[in-house]
Amino acid sequence: MKLSETRVLITGASGGIGQAMVSALRQAGAQVLGVSRHAQQDAPDLRWVQADLGTAAGMERIVRAASSWGANVVVHAAGLPGFGALSQLTPVQMQSVLMANLLAPMQLTQALLPQLLRQPKAQIVFVGSALGRIGLPGFSLYTASKAGLHGFAEALRRELADSPVQVQLLAPRSTRTAFNTTEAEAYNRATGTASDSAERVAQALLQLIESEAAERYIGWPERLGVRLNGAFPPLLDGSFKKHRRQLAASTPTEGVTP
Repeated sequence: MKLSETRVLITGASGGIGQAMVSALRQAGAQVLGVSRHAQQDAPDLRWVQADLGTAAGMERIVRAASSWGANVVVHAAGLPGFGALSQLTPVQMQSVLMANLLAPMQLTQALLPQLLRQPKAQIVFVGSALGRIGLPGFSLYTASKAGLHGFAEALRRELADSPVQVQLLAPRSTRTAFNTTEAEAYNRATGTASDSAERVAQALLQLIESEAAERYIGWPERLGVRLNGAFPPLLDGSFKKHRRQLAASTPTEGVTP
């Protein structure tokens, strides 16, 4: 779809990647409806809806705004980080990450689908992660949430193949924003993990929307890793020794009380 013809609803629009996406979309001629938990100021080509995706009221507010505004592209960019050894994760943290990264996008998509199906043409973009296809030590929770999102996007893409709604997946690698915790940043530096700017991810979003491709992974060797891991996952197990060592070095020996 031409960006000048898009009316894009984007969740997580006030976050690091979300802000870059909003800016890039506007510069490309798109109309944008941003979702944020905090009040934001409207502009001629940018409107905001203040809503919490974790509540039924917030979800309903988003659906009403998108329907009355006529959104024809939805970008699920909201999410929570989930770095840490499994022994150190709390039940509350696990529930929050799975809700934000997986369940909320699923529920919002379901609620928006009737309105999108009435459009001559519509697109749904899920912002996943390379970690949705490559499990790294220290990211078991985050990987679970993104792997679930990838599976949902793939199945929904096939389910809606004969409809006006196209489902797409954008999968960045590590991105330099405040989304990353201090511990995750230290882990990435110690393991030599490459990262991209939020602006590069935003440009990849524009290319994905216009190309109408099913998926787009960002970064090398991550793209190769996704292919290898998909075909021969056990063969890559030995590639993450330094990741395991770094995680063990930075993890307290005590467990977490539920």
